[in-house]
Amino acid sequence: MPTLARFYGITMRMYYQQSEHNPPHVHAQYGDMSAEIEIKTGEILDGNLPKKALALVSKWVHLHQGELLDIWETQEFKEIAPLEK
Repeated sequence: MPTLARFYGITMRMYYQQSEHNPPHVHAQYGDMSAEIEIKTGEILDGNLPKKALALVSKWVHLHQGELLDIWETQEFKEIAPLEK
């Protein structure tokens, strides 16, 4: 699973085969915790993250929604800018 970004101890990834993993989503890993976040709504599909980590992930997904949907559709993975301090 390619890594799209890392920020504040959070790693953002996406699987290759979108047809097997709809709706479009990203995977956020923070320590031992992880969650799948829907790109279009920012809602948790599965898993759990601490409140602060989830807020950062939601902000990042919102800021990069267009890029993330493009990657989902084309399966052409690239790194995306992390959140800045």
